[in-house]
Amino acid sequence: MMDAPAFSSHSHASVATATTNQNVEQCRSGSNTVAMIIEKPRRWHDVFWSGIFVIHLIGFGFILGVLGLNRFKKKNRLDIDKYTYHFMENQAGLTEDYWPVYAVAGVFGTGLGCCWLLLLGSCATLMMKVSVHILTTYLAVISVLCFWGEQFFWGVVFAIGSCLQLLYVISVIDRLPFTMLVLQKAVKMVWNLPEVMKVAHAFVLLVLSWMVLWSFGVAGVVASSMGDGGRWWLLVVLSVSLFWTGAVLCNTLHVVVSGIVFLASVRDTKESSSFPSNSLRKSLQYALTTSFGSICYGSLFTAVIRTLRWQIRGVRAKIGNNECLLCCVDFLFHMVETLVRFFNKYAYVQIGVYGKSFNHSARDAWELFQSTGVEALVAYDCSGAIMLMGTVFGGLITGTCAGVWAWIKWSNRAFMIGSTSMLMGMVLVGVAMVVVESAVTSIYVCYAEDPLMIHKWDPEFFNQISETLNQRLQHRSKRVREVLTHNQLDNLVRSNSSVLILCVHGCLYYMVRFFSKGEVKG
Repeated sequence: MMDAPAFSSHSHASVATATTNQNVEQCRSGSNTVAMIIEKPRRWHDVFWSGIFVIHLIGFGFILGVLGLNRFKKKNRLDIDKYTYHFMENQAGLTEDYWPVYAVAGVFGTGLGCCWLLLLGSCATLMMKVSVHILTTYLAVISVLCFWGEQFFWGVVFAIGSCLQLLYVISVIDRLPFTMLVLQKAVKMVWNLPEVMKVAHAFVLLVLSWMVLWSFGVAGVVASSMGDGGRWWLLVVLSVSLFWTGAVLCNTLHVVVSGIVFLASVRDTKESSSFPSNSLRKSLQYALTTSFGSICYGSLFTAVIRTLRWQIRGVRAKIGNNECLLCCVDFLFHMVETLVRFFNKYAYVQIGVYGKSFNHSARDAWELFQSTGVEALVAYDCSGAIMLMGTVFGGLITGTCAGVWAWIKWSNRAFMIGSTSMLMGMVLVGVAMVVVESAVTSIYVCYAEDPLMIHKWDPEFFNQISETLNQRLQHRSKRVREVLTHNQLDNLVRSNSSVLILCVHGCLYYMVRFFSKGEVKG
């Protein structure tokens, strides 16, 4: 039933597009418009969340330093063990015993991220196919190894992950050609802007710097005298902190790259030398000041909601005619779609370009997509899921390498070290992946605001994306007609059934009266 609004909105697509084009007509005037967007004064938004993030960063930085220092070159240097003596189950170690493993994991993850960037520029299609197909196999292999090592919990976790990944790939297999096309064009756009690659490498180094402190504290936790239960709970808390920090840094890069790509599309130039020299500096300045609170706020929820949306869409497409299950999944689907309206990755483009708050940006981006029909194209595209597959695959390789090394030296700490190293690898590879994903989001926003931006940049791609959009809208309208026809048939069957039941009741009534009278006469 969610398709009905999209279909009805498409009937007014020409009017909505005309209105949108009027709102962005200034975006066609070249360098003057670019300068106006860059120099426009901006208000601070979501300051509360930026304050919370900074306090969290300082607090966890202090805690990580203390945890690592307590076991550095001397056991219980800061006398913390007196607070954990109730949980002493394992022999304590030293921070420097485990820190080199995390150092190798950090370097390995950084190398994978840089290799992804380089290979995406030369063989993007091959890399995307690898991300889609090899992740399922890799998860299955790790599951088997976990069962072989008698780690049944992790074996079940990776087995379920492998099954879910396989089901998702099967559900979106028909979308992959279009997704590959969009990703190829996004990579082409990114590689034509050297400024983007420079800022991407700078953010990789920034994330790696935080990883040095984070891994120092985590190595101290692994070396502590607490039992495995206490260690795992503490590592979960530190991992959540790393996830939020990594998401904030990735989305900050997302805002910077989206702003640059959008302005490059507005200017309609492929020559980086003619692009305003202060655009990168201004975009970075806004992302780290006025828009930083919005980035911190959106980073809390966006990734989780996006993942839920991908999985529910995949399950919903393969349910078939099971009405009970379809009803349950539709309820979840509608709930997640409502959340997507306020938490979506396309908000970061609006933040980077116009400096809006996160919720305002997310709502405007989603309404723009729905009013122009581009939401059907966005729903059909699964480039974000493929980027996530590449990120997870990079993290798994990093975690596996660190886990194998740890298994050789400390078999009882192998999964603890491997899982935290996997998270490090995912964050580091994710920073590299977000560059391409930012270009994809910018392409869709540009197409929704003014299709001529894409036409001027690549006419052939414009024709392909327009043809796909037309096919998706026709598909949605067909589904709406099927749903309406099905509902009408259901109503007709119910009404006919009611009439038939009344007729049967009437016949039975008169038959009973007839026979009862006959018996009386007899």
